[in-house]
Amino acid sequence: MEKRIQALLSKMKALNLDAMLVGSKANRMYLSGFTGSSALLYISEKRQVIITDFRYMEQVGIQCKHFESLNQGTLGLIESALKLAQEEGAKRIGFESEHTVYNTYVELTKKTAFEFVPTNKLVEEARQIKDADELAKLTKAEHIGDLAFEGVISYIEAHWREGITETDIALEIERIMRTNGASGTSFDSIVAAGAKSSLPHAVPGNETLKEGDFLVMDFGCIYEGYCSDMTRTIVIGEPTAKHLEIYNTVLKAQLAALDAIKPGIQGLAVDKVARDIIIEAGYGELFGHGLGHSVGIDIHENPRFSPAEKTIIEPGMVITVEPGIYVPGFGGVRIEDLVIVTENGILNITHSPKTL
Repeated sequence: MEKRIQALLSKMKALNLDAMLVGSKANRMYLSGFTGSSALLYISEKRQVIITDFRYMEQVGIQCKHFESLNQGTLGLIESALKLAQEEGAKRIGFESEHTVYNTYVELTKKTAFEFVPTNKLVEEARQIKDADELAKLTKAEHIGDLAFEGVISYIEAHWREGITETDIALEIERIMRTNGASGTSFDSIVAAGAKSSLPHAVPGNETLKEGDFLVMDFGCIYEGYCSDMTRTIVIGEPTAKHLEIYNTVLKAQLAALDAIKPGIQGLAVDKVARDIIIEAGYGELFGHGLGHSVGIDIHENPRFSPAEKTIIEPGMVITVEPGIYVPGFGGVRIEDLVIVTENGILNITHSPKTL
């Protein structure tokens, strides 16, 4: 935490900021360790203070060893922070432009005693490179996902003829993840059967499994504040030639992209490797999303693998690789692994099988 705070202070100094207000939940957690839902960080060279209310004071004492704690009382978060700024003579105060709602911004502009400076991604840029502790938590989270896939396959094999639904499968996935140490899901699980599997973000419903269905399962969990993400696609019964053609095209694209990832190249170059294979197979128009996104405290972070991503890939980044083909009226396939970028390539931390 001390290193993270010092890195932020260095960026603040370059912008001539006397203090910084950090209110977004993920950035708050990254800098302080606080996992609650209501708090504001006041950070200056002299003081690092977490402001919250009575409900979280004890929790702050446990989680935030590098911060002073302050109960907002009747002042509220912003007024409490500005009182601190006034006490230490801070005038030029940064705030997170991407996470500040308009009403708060209007209130800030009324405080003529201070100059409020919008900042962009000061903390998010640091979060792109994960440290050893973060990598360990992400690896554990993804391992819990592997256990969920193994368990849900057994569940489907045993019960699909009984009329189990997409919702039943989603609940079983989530049950297994929580049983194995997850505190929750990192996003709403996607379970989509049959023609519905052509919807990349389908919501589990009461559809039951039928022989000949593609079944896409995209899910993840939260472990000690860090997310996992994986997707596997299976077929109920014996796959047809069409099933195999689509699935093997996606798998070929994914494996090629995994081989292409290395430090020093742009995200768009990795996306192109997978996309060219899908285009060559005649399915280019049916792969309409980016190849992947970074994962950490948030399920969707930067940088990404997409046709527009010019960021240079660096060691310590953790990114999904998830090509897909989605055929309306028939079904879809997506295969997704989560990988750590290393000095020489990648470490794939998703170990579930990818045979159809």
